[in-house]
Amino acid sequence: MTQDTEPSDPGEARIEAPLTADAHVVFIGRLRTPFARPEDCPRQGDIEAGPECRAVLDPVYLPALQGLEPGATLDLLYWLDRSRRDLLTQSRKSDGAPRGTFSLRSPVRPNPIGLSQVRLLRREGDALVLRGLDCVDGTPLLDIKPAKCPNA
Repeated sequence: MTQDTEPSDPGEARIEAPLTADAHVVFIGRLRTPFARPEDCPRQGDIEAGPECRAVLDPVYLPALQGLEPGATLDLLYWLDRSRRDLLTQSRKSDGAPRGTFSLRSPVRPNPIGLSQVRLLRREGDALVLRGLDCVDGTPLLDIKPAKCPNA
């Protein structure tokens, strides 16, 4: 399978390449947010005043939450499953200047992995309630890591 190489916006350059699988990832859960569409998402999440969101884990991974405490700052890695994967260059909305994809936080990238730093508010059963997400409701969750390792 190859991507269409005709740019749709000024400043875009696309890649034409087969989308092959080089790795295997497992979704450990889903992110529940109030954002129905990508355009509804904030540019960056707000760990202090953003809306309450949830990371709902598959029950098999619940023991892995042991040691997480309310108030902790966590890094959530997730799969931007609705994102295009073909842009090498793109333009910021703020200035329109073309830049390389790797110099931007855009969700459009070869491997659409998102990263949000969040504040853990509490645990409710199989869900972590947190603030700071900036992704679409239902986004697959890849991993959870403390932003700073305890006792480091």
